Parts: sequence; structure tokens; C-alpha cells
Amino acid sequence: MKKAALHNLGCKVNAYETQAMQHMLEEAGYEIVDFAKEADVYVINTCSVTNIADRKSRQMVHRARRLNPRAVIVAAGCYVQTAPQDLLNEDGMADIILGNNKKKDLIAMLEEYRAGGQKAADWEDINDGVKEYEELSMPKTAGHTRAFIKIQDGCSQFCSYCIIPFARGRVRSRRPEDILSEIRRLAEDGCKEVVLTGIHLSSYGVDFGTENDSLIRLIENVHQIDGIRRIRLGSLEPGIVTEAFAGALSGMEKLCPHFHLSLQSGSDTVLKRMNRRYDTAEYEKRCEILRGHFKNPAITTDVIVGFPGETEEEFEQTRQFLAKIHFYEMHIFKYSKRKGTKAARMDHQVPETVKAQRSSRLIELGSRMSLEYREGFKGQDQEVLLEEPFFYDGKKYYTGYTKEYIKTAVESSLDRTNTFARGKIIGLLTHDIYLMVEF
Repeated sequence: MKKAALHNLGCKVNAYETQAMQHMLEEAGYEIVDFAKEADVYVINTCSVTNIADRKSRQMVHRARRLNPRAVIVAAGCYVQTAPQDLLNEDGMADIILGNNKKKDLIAMLEEYRAGGQKAADWEDINDGVKEYEELSMPKTAGHTRAFIKIQDGCSQFCSYCIIPFARGRVRSRRPEDILSEIRRLAEDGCKEVVLTGIHLSSYGVDFGTENDSLIRLIENVHQIDGIRRIRLGSLEPGIVTEAFAGALSGMEKLCPHFHLSLQSGSDTVLKRMNRRYDTAEYEKRCEILRGHFKNPAITTDVIVGFPGETEEEFEQTRQFLAKIHFYEMHIFKYSKRKGTKAARMDHQVPETVKAQRSSRLIELGSRMSLEYREGFKGQDQEVLLEEPFFYDGKKYYTGYTKEYIKTAVESSLDRTNTFARGKIIGLLTHDIYLMVEF
């Protein structure tokens, strides 16, 4: 039996696609092995969100070549889409490249390569009228507990720092019947929680040419699937959060009150340079809407520090705004130039030392706010979906997450994987895991 190894770089959408390609290889008779082991085929699903991501993608391709010089090396995804010739022309690089919207052709391309022995490319300009969603699916998920479901691809926002619209193309939505069919199969396989995700989730359904509530209607249909006990949403744009949107979500008991609301900066002038389509007043209003419909929802966000031209005053505006909103978690990124974007050509690039100092200040703020939010759940009754064993101080626990995504442990000598536990949270067990005593 031939062996195949896969490695994923980048976002949850990439992870979903990597799992789908693994399933295709399994169906074709390949044994899946760890990427560090010798294999006959290596598949690297690349990322191109930053120049660093490009470099890591190239490094993983070179690593695969070193592991087995005779192997077939397949590079797929976003770096392929932005720089296909880089991966085909250099010695020791990929034998096969698969652009975005072409991963479904993996097995056919492997067979074609073996028949001819020539480097091959399945790639097209995804920005030149590509409107069809690439249908990939997972019949099962390895852990059975939580599954990320890709429902949308592409982005039409063109933020000044982002290459993704060029790597992923315009918005393309997956048909709801295909999404629901996949989730039903996963539920039958034991999956209890799904996360609906996409490159620009808030745009789901805009390309259908029908009503603008496609995402809500999809969530309502997922809510009706037996076996699925929890529904989470991937990153949302602030503009989608209206009274009607939040009201509809709050009426669904399976919907987790855990919202990742993209921000990027707390300075209106920086947001304008980023070409973000909201200001801080609108963003704050959207958070208030969520807090009006849900009791103490977990609101998380992304923030870029050191964007070109960011002054100390603009950074301080961001810091104060973050403290005002009081997020559960913040993902802090130092701005990184991405060739091909408008921001990379902007004047007044911020020195790396300044970015690092600003990043450290926001990470410290984020840690403090996260602890304050989580401490608010002490003494409360909660339900946790347990995922895996955890050994601490000579005792066996199982850890999982509340609906708000607070990591929690219960002591148990039994196998509690993929089961629910109810009890009272009594305090921290470790620096990031809370202890719950079951009823």
C-alpha cells in the first residue's frame, strides 16, 4: 500500500480542505502516515497570508523532498495561487501544484503524473471569472467532538493589507443542501459540535442572488439536525450583527454565545487606511447588540499593531478602545508586509522594535481581560463538552469547553471523550484550565 503524508499551513478553511484531501487519498487506497515519516506522496496545503507564510510553505516543500527524494510532492492552496511558478521552476520543489478550487483534482493529478512523469499544474487565475464553489467534504472527523465545516470561499473586501482576495478569488458560497448533508453524516458518526467557517463568512449567500438572510436560514436548518448539540460561527464582520441577526441567533439554544468579531484597529484613521468598512462607533454598537441579546457572550477579535503610519496616538486610541470593549480573547498580530498589497507600498512603515513593544502591551492587556472574563464564571453552573484526557498532579481529568469556549476540566477515571458534563465551576486548576465539580 502506498503511503501519503499531509501538512496544513494557515487557517481553519485550509485545515478543512486538508482533511478533505486526506479522505480522498484514503478512498484511493493510500495509507496516511505522519508527515515526519517517509511517504510516497507528500501534500502540503500552503498559506500566503504573509511573506513569512510564503517562506514556511517553501520550507515544508523542501522538507518533504529531503524526507524522500523519490516521493511525489504536491503543493496546493494559497501560495500556489499567488506564485505558481516559484513552486514548479525551482529544483527540488513541487512535482504537482493545485491551485485553489482545484484540490478536488488531487487523485486525477497523481495518476496523470505517474503516467507521464512530468511536473504538472492544475491552476487557473481565480480572479478571472471563477464563480463555482469547489465542493469538498468530510464524511467523518477524527476526534468526533467538533467539526469545522467550510461553507464559503473567497472575499470581495480588498482590505489594504490582505492578499486573500487575490489568492482565493471572489465570494463563492456552498449550496445549503450540500452543507446539511455533510453535517448529517458527521452527526451520524458521533460529532456533536460544528463550527461554520469560511474565508469571509459574513458574505455567505450573497452570490445566490436571493434574500440577504442566507446565513441565518442555514444556521436554522443546522439547528434542526438531530445529534448536533452545539453550533459555533467563525469570524464575522461587524456589519452583519443587527438586531434581527442577533435576535434570531439568541432564539436557538444550540448556538454558542461565542463571537469572533473582526476589528484590526481601535483607531478610526487606521481603519480607514486599512480599507475596513466600519468605524469604532459602529463596532461598539455591534458589540452592544450582542450583549443585549446574550447573557455575557464571549466576544473575541483580531488586532494588527504597527500598521503603516500608526502613530503613538493612534496606538493609544486602539489600546483604550480594546479596554473599553473588554474582549474575552484577542489575537494580536504585528503588521507584516505582504508583497502585492497596497499597504506594502505605503509610506511610514513602523519599525519592528516599535511593533514588538506595542504588541507586548496589547498581549498583556488581553491576558488581563481574558482572566477577568473567565473569573466571572466561578460559582456558575455550566455544561462542558469533554474532548480529551488530561493528567495533572497525579490525577486524571477530561478537558473540554463551555459554550463560551472556556477550557474546563472534570476529574474522572472513566473515558469521557465526546460526552457532556454538568456542574459548578469552582476555580482555576492550571493557569488556563478551570475545574468543574459535577452534579
